Amino acid sequence: MKKSIEIIGLPVISITEGRELGMSKTLLIDSKNGTIAAITIEDEDWYRGVKLLPYSSVIAIGEDAVTVTNSENILTLEDAGDYEAMMDANIKIIGTKAITKSGTIQGKVVEIYVGENGKIEKCEIEARDGSLSEITSDQISIFGKQVTVIDSDLEKKTELIAPKAPAAAVEAPKAEAKPAEAPKSEAPKAEPAKVEAPKAEPKQEAKPAEPKAAPAPAPKAEPKQEAKPAPKAEAPKADPSIQMADKATEERHRRFLLGKTVTRKITTDSGVVLVNEGDTVTEEVLQKVKIANKFIDLSMNVQ
Repeated sequence: MKKSIEIIGLPVISITEGRELGMSKTLLIDSKNGTIAAITIEDEDWYRGVKLLPYSSVIAIGEDAVTVTNSENILTLEDAGDYEAMMDANIKIIGTKAITKSGTIQGKVVEIYVGENGKIEKCEIEARDGSLSEITSDQISIFGKQVTVIDSDLEKKTELIAPKAPAAAVEAPKAEAKPAEAPKSEAPKAEPAKVEAPKAEPKQEAKPAEPKAAPAPAPKAEPKQEAKPAPKAEAPKADPSIQMADKATEERHRRFLLGKTVTRKITTDSGVVLVNEGDTVTEEVLQKVKIANKFIDLSMNVQ
């Protein structure tokens, strides 16, 4: 399986002609069948319109390139009538809300995994607390433009994944806190026994014993602070190989987009304008678009 980010931005190579035919730009989604129908290609003749590479014509998707038999596999818009409805639908999947049929939002789709035959095998979902989970294609009933719908009968399975990890992490410090209090409470008891031996000052020493007992609850605040290590459970996310792949792909996108002219105004979900039509893509524009999660929208609307 390949992540979408591992496909977008790769050069398309003809293995019979020995030349580069362009660069993969976006994935065209067949939402009814849950597959990748084609890959949009941008080449040196980009000003003549978008070109498509049917996924069935792809020989392989490697780390550095997408390979095809020859340039005849690339379709122009005039020859891509079968894909017109999908282009009009413009389904992205990534960035949509993942919600069950019963109306429970599970999070936001942040990545899709594509099998060798172009089938979308699973989706990666980021919950509101930042935790990541995966759902397979058989758990999804609809790939929509704004929403990805999950079968309601699988809702309980999806919800039980996230709570388990934090629960275990929070309970662990509580168990440790109990033995920690036992020795502290016994220590003040031993001291008054020795102090009571002198009869000359029994009453004065009895009073300090009370303030010593009072601070005993103070250490209870420490276990609560120790409960904070729960977020450490997210450490496994930082897979070095994934980070390197993500950085490499992002760098290819950045080089590809810099200097291009924007063909359509790009805005945030709340309507804030990130870049206007006719503007040139600069580092500042790329930074704003990346923060607003509109990188793909920008990629599809430049020339």
